[in-house]
Amino acid sequence: MPYLVSFHLGWLIGSVLLGFCMGWISVVQRGNGTSKVTARWLAALAAALVAASFAHVVPGRFGYWLDLGLIMFACYLVGCTIGAWLRDRVVSRSQPAA
Repeated sequence: MPYLVSFHLGWLIGSVLLGFCMGWISVVQRGNGTSKVTARWLAALAAALVAASFAHVVPGRFGYWLDLGLIMFACYLVGCTIGAWLRDRVVSRSQPAA
């Protein structure tokens, strides 16, 4: 894993920056979103992929791509979270008190 991070550090930083930009420019929608059933299926899929990565179920090149994809997705989500949080802090400060 450290080799993967050190070798692809530029791509991982790019993933964080892309996530930060998407979190910053995205408009928060207070809509229906996904259903609980769909959210549970997506959470189960994510957990299964992470478990397969830790257990080295997928060998070779495809396992390497799985590990890299999971790390890049996690970096993207961290960037999205930070960007959205910072945008919320900046926008809430600039709005006049009601």
